[in-house]
Amino acid sequence: MNLLLLVATAASVAALTSGEPSLLSDEFIEVVRSKAKTWTVGRNFDASVTEGHIRRLMGVHPDAHKFALPDKREVLGDLYVNSVDELPEEFDSRKQWPNCPTIGEIRDQGSCGSCWAFGAVEAMSDRVCIHSGGKVNFHFSADDLVSCCHTCGFGCNGGFPGAAWSYWTRKGIVSGGPYGSNQGCRPYEISPCEHHVNGTRPPCAHGGRTPKCSHVCQSGYTVDYAKDKHFGSKSYSVRRNVREIQEEIMTNGPVEGAFTVYEDLILYKDGVYQHEHGKELGGHAIRILGWGVWGEEKIPYWLIGNSWNTDWGDHGFFRILRGQDHCGIESSISAGLPKL
Repeated sequence: MNLLLLVATAASVAALTSGEPSLLSDEFIEVVRSKAKTWTVGRNFDASVTEGHIRRLMGVHPDAHKFALPDKREVLGDLYVNSVDELPEEFDSRKQWPNCPTIGEIRDQGSCGSCWAFGAVEAMSDRVCIHSGGKVNFHFSADDLVSCCHTCGFGCNGGFPGAAWSYWTRKGIVSGGPYGSNQGCRPYEISPCEHHVNGTRPPCAHGGRTPKCSHVCQSGYTVDYAKDKHFGSKSYSVRRNVREIQEEIMTNGPVEGAFTVYEDLILYKDGVYQHEHGKELGGHAIRILGWGVWGEEKIPYWLIGNSWNTDWGDHGFFRILRGQDHCGIESSISAGLPKL
């Protein structure tokens, strides 16, 4: 039994013995609903989905901070230019670059702690399109990154977002669409699972095993594996500064962020998430694609794309409080520039 599974099992046992209701129980949902003032609470996962499955989705390894990339200013040096004079109140990369379809895409990591890879390949795909002026649409393969980057961590058992961007610049990553899509060199091999009882996907029961690293494209794909690789030219982190993160997104496109997930986030439907109730579940990586303000009170938020399919949250997206490093959302920003 691996370490993450042991931790998840121990936490589940602790929850049962403490008398705290399960995070997918109606009782827990009502407690959170009574406390959440800036966001709407609802059911995204059926009560039959195990807590172990949900904990497995948190794939940012506790040691990830040791693999943080050097600061953007350090990496870019004389190339660093701040071209943003005034920041708008709202910014959405989907609207800014409408000819880049990956920006609006929500992927599904399945029963695998591969969020660290998904946040990376999603933002890389967006950035290749943005920096090519919409001419290059390349869907980076989460499967290739999860299975072949041995310096990135432990595959489906968690990894290091910074190391994923470093791997992109050193080794390159091939193309690959979602599970069952037959798109690209290496489509994702772990199937999406069913959040709801009456859906068509298989149940969220078992943890997905890390796929085997294969330096061969799927049969029928006409480009050789080595030639299909696309690379980054630079990889870096953006320090914990709201304006600098905004400037980075506005100039270069979506970034990968990592933060601490608590049980109540699992119930997010709409509004601006702020942690109100429940235990810590683990570190999770996502893609930050913009910002704005919400409601009459103008609550500042980050706009985020998750990798739990479109039937979670607001069609796969969510908003989280901006400006207070809430749950660490502004402390672990990884990014880079593509090699075109």
